[in-house]
Amino acid sequence: MDYLVIEGYKSAAEEFSDEANVPPPVDFESIESRMVIREALQRGDIEEAITRMNDLDPEILDTNPALYFHLQQQKLIEFIRQGRIMEALQFAQDELAPRGEESPEFLAELERTMALLAFDSSSSLPPAISELLSPAQRLKTAGEVNAAILESLSQGKEVKLVQLLKLLCWGEGMLAERADFPRVDLEEGLIGRGRKEGSTDDSRMRE
Repeated sequence: MDYLVIEGYKSAAEEFSDEANVPPPVDFESIESRMVIREALQRGDIEEAITRMNDLDPEILDTNPALYFHLQQQKLIEFIRQGRIMEALQFAQDELAPRGEESPEFLAELERTMALLAFDSSSSLPPAISELLSPAQRLKTAGEVNAAILESLSQGKEVKLVQLLKLLCWGEGMLAERADFPRVDLEEGLIGRGRKEGSTDDSRMRE
């Protein structure tokens, strides 16, 4: 369940919750909201992501200064990526420089980001700087945001091992209706054969 919820598989999470009788750890509707925010970050629309985060829960950014800084840093990166240099400089001065003065960590990140402006082309950037322009940087920011939203929405959860076993049993049951496959007998600790109900291949398996 945790994996399905975290990764945004709303339909699968709802089906698993119903069939395995597992209470959802979060409101399923929040999954769709998180996915919209993640998609905005992955395409570089930071303002849209921040707006939707505030609509979902304004306290997320109010209580997490590091997350807010990283979103603003990502916005600065997008300005630079688009060649909007004057806007990037103004934004860095107004929004990020004051935060850099408050935290050595933020200042180091700001300086690394501003170093993008010191090179004529992305091909000449050192790896530690060029990675800021990679899709992985957007994914990193999106992952941090996703984790923060989940934390703000989280409710009581089952032990993860219990949910993992239920997910395994549910998945095997779904697959057994469609195909013959190796499966784990959780009671005996043996590998058996998944098969459709009514199959008579037990004697073949004992040979």
